[in-house]
Amino acid sequence: MPLRHATCLSLLIAIALASTASAATIGREQDIGDLKLGQRVLVDDGTCPAGQVREVRGAKMTDKGVSRTSSCVPRHGPKTK
Repeated sequence: MPLRHATCLSLLIAIALASTASAATIGREQDIGDLKLGQRVLVDDGTCPAGQVREVRGAKMTDKGVSRTSSCVPRHGPKTK
């Protein structure tokens, strides 16, 4: 029985980490809406140099909600040979 519980627990943790690690790509920062703490959203609005996209992150909790920070990160496209 303990092995079964450990397997279920590790599966639930893997699913939770996979769902929070993904980043969505949108066209404008205004379309983000509510940003959760630690959530990352890629914004492709043309403000970063070629080959990069802006990453908006939920940085820390404040009295008014989650504060945002942003930076330009490399754009991950299809791999080439």
